[in-house]
Amino acid sequence: MANPWSEIGRLLAGGETVTVVTVTGVRGSVPGEVGAKMVVGADGRILGTVGGGKVESKAVEVAAEMLSGGTRCVLATWNLQRDVGMTCGGEMSFLFERVAGRPEWHVVIFGAGHVAQAVVHVLANMACRIDVVDERAEWLGQLPAGRNISSHLVARFEDGVRLVRDGSMVVCMTKGHSTDRPVLREVFLGGLGVSFVGAIGSAAKRAVLLRELQEDGVGEEILQCLVCPLGLPIGGNDPAEIAVSIAAQLLERRGP
Repeated sequence: MANPWSEIGRLLAGGETVTVVTVTGVRGSVPGEVGAKMVVGADGRILGTVGGGKVESKAVEVAAEMLSGGTRCVLATWNLQRDVGMTCGGEMSFLFERVAGRPEWHVVIFGAGHVAQAVVHVLANMACRIDVVDERAEWLGQLPAGRNISSHLVARFEDGVRLVRDGSMVVCMTKGHSTDRPVLREVFLGGLGVSFVGAIGSAAKRAVLLRELQEDGVGEEILQCLVCPLGLPIGGNDPAEIAVSIAAQLLERRGP
């Protein structure tokens, strides 16, 4: 691996659990060098090398066993002749680390107005992927730049529902009630296993949305998932404070 750390980071961000094997010491005639790394995935995939041959095969076996659970960290020193069955009589030491990955969580924000802008700023440095949908190019153009932030100009807000997938968190803060309703209708009727659906607004707005979405064919049990008002009951009405309350609620629902 040219850059083992970026590859390890990519695997972990994808939700994979891997064992990272690092050569920590060598003595005598050995096939590897200190600092060499190998990554072993649960699917048996191997990236990098710690020297090849029988010693690497043994290291892969240990790494694979660790992926099944139990020990998270192992230090091992092997005499290559006695412990591995190689002809060279050197000695190698290894650090085995099982690292559990967690996929980036996905937030789809409908609307790029003042509160949405503040929410994106709060979430930008977190390990999440943010898709922002709006009909107004001028508002999308004000979003901060970031590798995890994507903006989507659409003809209708509900066209952005195509970005929602199983496990997504949906935050609806469009231009108003009339544009929130079609987005929520498409999300709820789409049969997606979203983990959160919230709409900015008052308790009175929630009552109206529930009635109208039922008229649109959304079942009452499904509608109980709608979070409105959006955000934890903290802070004031400043967009920055509202954004913190919304981000905190998303983190609370996402879990540790």
